[in-house]
Amino acid sequence: MSDDFTLRTVPPQGAETPPAEGAGLRRADAPAINTSAELLADLLAATELVPEDKLALARGRAGSSGSLAEALVEEGIATGEGIARTLAARYRLPLVDLTETGVDDAATSELPLHVLERVVAIPYAIEGNSLRVAVADPGNVHGIDELRIATRLTVELAVATRDDVEAEVRRLVRASEAFGARAVLEEEQAQHEQEEESDDLEVDDGISDAPLVRLVNSVIFQAAEDGASDIHWEPQEDSLVVRLRVDGVLHEVQRIPKRLAAGVTTRLKVLAKLDIAERRKPQDGRIALNAAAAGRMMDIRVAVLPTVEGESIVMRLVDKSKKIPTLADLGLSDDMQTKLTEMFMRPTGALLVTGPTGSGKSTTLYAGITQVNRPEINIITVEDPVEFRIPGVNQVQINVRAGLTFAASLRSILRSDPDVVMVGEIRDSETAKMAIEAALTGHLVLSTLHTNDAPGALTRLNEMGVEPFLVGSAVTAVLAQRLARKLCSHCCEMYTPSVDELIKAKVSPDVAAMTDGMALYRKRGCPRCNQTGYRGRIGIYQLLTMDEELETLAVQRATREEIERAAMGNGMRTLWDDGLAKVAAGLTSVEELARVTV
Repeated sequence: MSDDFTLRTVPPQGAETPPAEGAGLRRADAPAINTSAELLADLLAATELVPEDKLALARGRAGSSGSLAEALVEEGIATGEGIARTLAARYRLPLVDLTETGVDDAATSELPLHVLERVVAIPYAIEGNSLRVAVADPGNVHGIDELRIATRLTVELAVATRDDVEAEVRRLVRASEAFGARAVLEEEQAQHEQEEESDDLEVDDGISDAPLVRLVNSVIFQAAEDGASDIHWEPQEDSLVVRLRVDGVLHEVQRIPKRLAAGVTTRLKVLAKLDIAERRKPQDGRIALNAAAAGRMMDIRVAVLPTVEGESIVMRLVDKSKKIPTLADLGLSDDMQTKLTEMFMRPTGALLVTGPTGSGKSTTLYAGITQVNRPEINIITVEDPVEFRIPGVNQVQINVRAGLTFAASLRSILRSDPDVVMVGEIRDSETAKMAIEAALTGHLVLSTLHTNDAPGALTRLNEMGVEPFLVGSAVTAVLAQRLARKLCSHCCEMYTPSVDELIKAKVSPDVAAMTDGMALYRKRGCPRCNQTGYRGRIGIYQLLTMDEELETLAVQRATREEIERAAMGNGMRTLWDDGLAKVAAGLTSVEELARVTV
């Protein structure tokens, strides 16, 4: 194997020659290591660089998740690259970077996909009679034996990071699902040409037709695998367009022939328990789904909207198996996190989180509730829907059909002796008045509001009928936020933008002149991020904390601009300022910041 393909480890002087083809993964005189997890734990314990309590915590998490390597990465004890390098050196195997070597499609076809998923391995090259396979866990002897049995070629092992291997396996799964979806469409086309069924018969068949069921399932599970938040089924003149919202941006993934649109729509409405005969008015429903293949337990909200081309369906995927974040996980600056923690720990007052739909407002409130959740206080929430189940917290699900609205629920909650009340959203004047009054009568009230920035929340409450003197007295802080896509850490590149480039990216001329010559980062694209250049999201924040001057302005019905000037004079930063700090840190790009804040 040439050096272009692998980064080989050099055995120490006097060491035995590494066994060929990865056979005999352990030297005869090496300590008896049952798994790579035990090896990693022993190596870390021997270095004494990791505190015993952190290592014990990682071991405990590995006991429930089954992977010590993943637990080590999540706890920040090690990186995926570091773990792979350690395992490669210990087992005397080559270390490969799959993003540089690439993966040969001919090689991937040599092993069954279900075997690769189970073993966490990916074939990446063929040379003569040898099949080169990258594995995440070279200590998985049974899995490696399974690889050798599944192919007639000679298996040459290498080690790659778990993230890289899993990304390539997911790519193969998506390709397989796409192939299956194409097969479904071809099967439907052949059946259509042979039988020439009427449109009515096609709609009826759509309820129970197995090919259409497989087609719908493949799209839903692809969305779960990709971490999508929404699935859009949009009828067009000639087709049904399927788009997924990943990291806040929509991507088209499939076009289904127009004649199958009615069958697909009917299948989705059956899953959501909606009226399949009603096509003239909007409908809302829910689907509970256990996406075991993607490791996600989801609650899917389904919204059906009649359009001129047919019924459009949007499915919101709420991941119930996702870990509840903490305030430290949100990407707040140190100063802002300290102030926000202080606000959450106050016994009374109203803390509002503002921003557009999908900006992570509820996630921030969940992080705050996790911060204040203690046995000695009573926390009650009213939400639509309940996205996370929090032990020790009484959570109420809105049911409009039964008359359980935010206002009705809040009225009952205040008679249930709460200490902390979370209102999922202030939508009407009645809810706004009750929430503000509750904050003045000995409760800590947490809620969300739809405004563009933090100062706008105070004027918005006045517009909803809340008296100005109540707003000034009750509100303790307002947090405005956006979610920006994070640059992929594996492929982002450094560059020095010109003033013209910054102005084109909607940076003000003054700021562009100040940052002229500064080195920033921009997207490039690699297999790890599906060539988008971004992977995951980070919050952009603006925190307004009330003081005497702002209370006076709120009582005087001051405009949003007047409140903003006073708050900035007391140290408040704009969303753009917070975002620029994250751009300078290489977390996101100027273009992405402009997309979410301008």
